[in-house]
Amino acid sequence: MVSDFLSSAKSQFAYYKKLGDATFNQLSEDQLFHKYDAPSNSIANIVMHMHGNMLSRWTDFLTTDGEKPWRHRDREFEDPLVNKAALLQRWEEGWACLFQALNSLRESDFAKVIYIRNEAHSVVEGINRQLAHYPYHVGQIVFIGKMLLGNQWESLSIPKGKSADYNISMLTNPKKQF
Repeated sequence: MVSDFLSSAKSQFAYYKKLGDATFNQLSEDQLFHKYDAPSNSIANIVMHMHGNMLSRWTDFLTTDGEKPWRHRDREFEDPLVNKAALLQRWEEGWACLFQALNSLRESDFAKVIYIRNEAHSVVEGINRQLAHYPYHVGQIVFIGKMLLGNQWESLSIPKGKSADYNISMLTNPKKQF
């Protein structure tokens, strides 16, 4: 059961990373740093926040509080002075930290208690907490990208008006079997 949960969680995280990757591939550097208005976050701000959160939560996941003293959350939302390449490097670094932590987990680790901001969590709760948090932000990234590109946006899921075609393809070519 634990290995099924962990495998499922890793697959879900990988899926949301892939959605972010596909969005970045469609956007220019300027678009990654675009803000709708002053109080809004750019995609770059969201990536910087996810990077900081991922490093904080997943570094020494089982042994130290997930809110590290070296993290400065508020700075993650300041205008980052980086380019697209540097931003994508941080994106990859955050995800690498997450997957390294998940890949190091053993079944016995699931009996442990972890802490985030001094609040006790089971390992499953800690993973689920981040599995809710990161898709929330990836959704923001995708939405901003879609708004910036308008009609030039290439759908990352089933395009409007194509559900029947997709359902037929799934009936003839199922993707996953248990």
